[in-house]
Amino acid sequence: MQLNEQMQCWNHAAVKILDIRRIVMAAGEIQESYLLPANAFIYSIRGAAQLKLDGKTYEAQRFCILHGGKGSSLDIRVSEKFEYYLLFYRAFLVFPSHRKTWRLSQPQVAPFSLQYGFTPSDPLTLMRYFGELEKAWDQAGNLDLLQVKSLFYQFIHQLLFQLAEQEVRAVLPDPIEQTLRYIQEHYREQVTLDFLAEQFNYSSRHLSMQFKRKTGHSPIDYLIQTRLIEARNLLMRSDATLREIAAEVGYADVYYFSRIFKKHVGLSPTLYQRKIRDQSLTEDRPLQFSESSIGWRWKRGYIDYENHYQYIDGGSTLMKRRKTSSNMLMVALLSITMLLSACSVGSATTPTTGEGTNANSSSSTAVSSSSDSGSQTNNENGTRTVSTVKGDVVVPANPKRVVVLYLQGDVVALGIKPIATSDVFDGAAYKNELEGVNSLGTWFEPNPEAVIDLDPDLIIVPSEETYTLLKDIAPTVYVPYEKLTTEERLQSIASIFGKEQEADVLIDNLNSKVEESKKTLADAGILDKTASIVEGGLKEMVIVESKQYGRGSQAIYEYLEMKAPEAVQKKIDVVSDAAGSTLSMEVLPEYMGDYVFRSVYEGADNLNDNPIWNSIPAIKEGRLIEIDFDFFYYSDIYSINKQIDFVVEHLLAAPKVK
Repeated sequence: MQLNEQMQCWNHAAVKILDIRRIVMAAGEIQESYLLPANAFIYSIRGAAQLKLDGKTYEAQRFCILHGGKGSSLDIRVSEKFEYYLLFYRAFLVFPSHRKTWRLSQPQVAPFSLQYGFTPSDPLTLMRYFGELEKAWDQAGNLDLLQVKSLFYQFIHQLLFQLAEQEVRAVLPDPIEQTLRYIQEHYREQVTLDFLAEQFNYSSRHLSMQFKRKTGHSPIDYLIQTRLIEARNLLMRSDATLREIAAEVGYADVYYFSRIFKKHVGLSPTLYQRKIRDQSLTEDRPLQFSESSIGWRWKRGYIDYENHYQYIDGGSTLMKRRKTSSNMLMVALLSITMLLSACSVGSATTPTTGEGTNANSSSSTAVSSSSDSGSQTNNENGTRTVSTVKGDVVVPANPKRVVVLYLQGDVVALGIKPIATSDVFDGAAYKNELEGVNSLGTWFEPNPEAVIDLDPDLIIVPSEETYTLLKDIAPTVYVPYEKLTTEERLQSIASIFGKEQEADVLIDNLNSKVEESKKTLADAGILDKTASIVEGGLKEMVIVESKQYGRGSQAIYEYLEMKAPEAVQKKIDVVSDAAGSTLSMEVLPEYMGDYVFRSVYEGADNLNDNPIWNSIPAIKEGRLIEIDFDFFYYSDIYSINKQIDFVVEHLLAAPKVK
């Protein structure tokens, strides 16, 4: 961008000053990876320090001025007491005609996000403006704020004059390098495409397209691979539990972490760790495993991305500049993982072109109730108006390309086969019904780029966050699943498709199944016995204390109406939300019923040799029923129907209570 173009932009700009501050740093102090929350000027006025703006180094000896756009990463390493001004502002082109002209001539450039740094030829004039700006800003009155804006324009005039005098060249920051750096440094946090786009002042779609064009992967795919690199490193080099590792790399749900690990690596975390330790892999030979019997191959230079690899190994961060063998391992593993995903993702994300409905349906649920949402068919234009908590939404009367997050079990029960859903656990009751359907990632953080590529005509989401993320892609219906009963949720979803009668049949069928099942258990002398549901390992257990916790709680406590031991039942009777308590193994026997259901998953602790566990009468007498976490995770009408079958069958097969 040329200087005269910058001048034109400033001539047509509206400005808002966000903050002005003067900062003093002691010798030896370090500021690392500070992301500018808005466009900013940094003006050093005393001392000496090394400044880095998005990896470009500037030596500040007394006077030095830098400009960075929103999202730029600032590093400061102080060699002697260092004082500087920091001014944040927001600017935009005022008139629509100017904005349109700019977009046509500079479609890739945000006019006020340019980066540059130089030593001013007249530093005291700039220092005077900063001093007056700081003073007026501190007064905080309306008239003073007007003076701040006036002084800022004078400062910009003087700055542009000195830029022209020294022929300083401004550069446009690379949003892809900024995104890569951010992911590498913040992968432990919640990161979404919308957040990244907002952080670096780009639209989600533009950032995603540019990122994929340059790297071959979407930002969220890259985030996942980065997290898995660190997870594999921790599995190799520590005795941390899966739950601890999952939390460390940004996954609150250990079960989801285990499954996404297996999906991308090809092995479960537990098996992966066992293989590595069996091979006695050492840190000095970090690439040996990539050529092991698992079949991975290291491709030299595979992930270059126009030399952004220096950010992967920490080269942009002052405290991480030395390339340790651990960092090199991270680079190698990331490259390998991305290569594997490039080979496998294509088939997983190929759009399905089949009809939006399927003849398959399933019997399901009990206790019918009314839904808060309804629908009205508009025959003249082939649409249906659906009433939702977000207002009326016009949807196709017969949608063909349905995307659904988390609520897929209810959709499947109604005979609908979507073209894409959020990830489904391998053991889910309806897993086979969704064979060939595209996966969009975790339900609470779906991949919007993949949704756009699928060109859906209807999207169904379970949360405010996912609604906000996807609502502009296609007609989107928000179903607040956590506020509805199973029956209400089914009826709400049925109204979207005009399948209210089908929903009524499903509910009636499950009502009948529940009554038959309860009679069968009563005749067998089981229904009046107590049941406990637990999940955990050698040191502690979570005991389920509500009907809404999952892990079989709805099937056992809500539909079959079995009771828990008194200490647990008291809580179940008054708790309406998901609830459970963590107990040490020492006190666990006091909370165990006549039958014990233990939720298990791959990598769960083996309790066969635990004396406390084996002292519990239900365990000792063979009335332990292990339930698969995947199978009992979901609470849709399809899953509840199958879960009741499982519970009744295994209760009948267990030894009778003496």
